[in-house]
Amino acid sequence: MLLAILLALGAAFPAAAQEPGDNPVGLNIVEGVGAATEPGQIGATLTLVFVVTILALAPAILMMTTSFTRIIIVLGFLRQALATQQSPPNQVLIGLALFLTFFIMAPTYIEVNNEALQPYLQEEIGQAEALERALIPIREFMFRQTEPKDLALFINIAGMERPNTPDDVPLHVLMPSFVLSELTTAFIMGFYIYIPFLIIDMVVASTLMSMGMMMLPPIFVSLPFKIIMFVLADGWYLLVGSLVESFN
Repeated sequence: MLLAILLALGAAFPAAAQEPGDNPVGLNIVEGVGAATEPGQIGATLTLVFVVTILALAPAILMMTTSFTRIIIVLGFLRQALATQQSPPNQVLIGLALFLTFFIMAPTYIEVNNEALQPYLQEEIGQAEALERALIPIREFMFRQTEPKDLALFINIAGMERPNTPDDVPLHVLMPSFVLSELTTAFIMGFYIYIPFLIIDMVVASTLMSMGMMMLPPIFVSLPFKIIMFVLADGWYLLVGSLVESFN
């Protein structure tokens, strides 16, 4: 995805190219930032600013175009349903979500590497063609996970005509549609995760009320039962398996 972003910038700002011997960005490593003396240096400097900005936003772009959003939300729902406060900690959940994202997105980015990156590095294709090839598998992945109603929503908001093929859907419409579908799917999975733990909380609360132990917080009693139920049911195996299979 970073390659696609940089290729897009390179294709969008061809004016940055300078004659041999010229300073391509109007910057002096020793003296600092210098005044531009030629129009081409201004365009090159703006290109550098755009590149740095896009690189700063690259993690968010990567998260919003991969399976990371769904996975981290579902894991967050699981921790809230267990009511274990900060266990597992955020670092563990984010690490698990990242490794699962790498596993799920591996076929897509292997195709990007084979079809776009390697031919571009070998100078067989140009920047524009490499960008087009890199976006094909990424768009296919997002289309598979996007609900038609979410895609139709953003098409109507954009005031576009109904597209005849997936290729007619621009990327700026597809990406928010994909994110919205991921949020919806993650919340549905989170609801199903909550149900068994909610039943345990209700049973424990009713039992304590019937015993007259109203001053004892139900969470203190229900937490061990929820943990042991999750362990005995092999919850991590079922949860991770369901998350991975939900992208097939």
